[in-house]
Amino acid sequence: MKQTKEDFLNGQTLLIDKPLGWSSFQAVNALKWAIRKKFHLKKIKIGHAGTLDPLATGLLIICTGKFTKQIPELQGQIKEYTGTFTLGGTTPSYDLETEVNQEFSIDHLTLDIIHKTTSKFIGEIDQKPPIFSALKKDGKRLYEFARKGVEIEIKTRKVTIFEFEITAIDLPKVRFRVVCSKGTYIRSLANDFGKALNSGAHLSELKRTKIGDFDVNKAITPAIFKEQLAVED
Repeated sequence: MKQTKEDFLNGQTLLIDKPLGWSSFQAVNALKWAIRKKFHLKKIKIGHAGTLDPLATGLLIICTGKFTKQIPELQGQIKEYTGTFTLGGTTPSYDLETEVNQEFSIDHLTLDIIHKTTSKFIGEIDQKPPIFSALKKDGKRLYEFARKGVEIEIKTRKVTIFEFEITAIDLPKVRFRVVCSKGTYIRSLANDFGKALNSGAHLSELKRTKIGDFDVNKAITPAIFKEQLAVED
């Protein structure tokens, strides 16, 4: 369906499948420049409804024009993720942004133990955000402290895990699906899950599949968006 300049200015909700290695800001910027170039606009309001780390892929909701007012509401929606935990080692960032700093045995683990341990995380839980995150403390991003090796106290916060299932096990890899509330860090869940198993764990793959009623299966990559926009004459 052809989209006009007025469509984007009045407001569009765009479902983008963010590629691996891209920041959420890069994805927003790619769309912004494509729209501006296509319609010769000096500026346009555009923003995303919930950050995805560069190492994560999947659903990124991008709003334009007057629809940017809906961003806070969209950010509060329940989210679904799929991905992989790697057991047997932890990293300072709880994912692959940093290297494994401590290794653990996984010889004691059974399929039954791994499946049953998910029940410890269902419902409202206390979760500590990763030190390698964009949250602010004393006016600085937490990752700024982390990269300088400065130790700081990070307070736990309440998040809700509605569903947590293990979908495949090929040790040390464990595939999962999680449905959770706003503010949940899947990296922290990986780290805490590893502690509960006495095996250590880090997040090695993550894809956001749903935000509320929006599904990644309806999303397109920034490259395809630009291609489609370019041929709409």
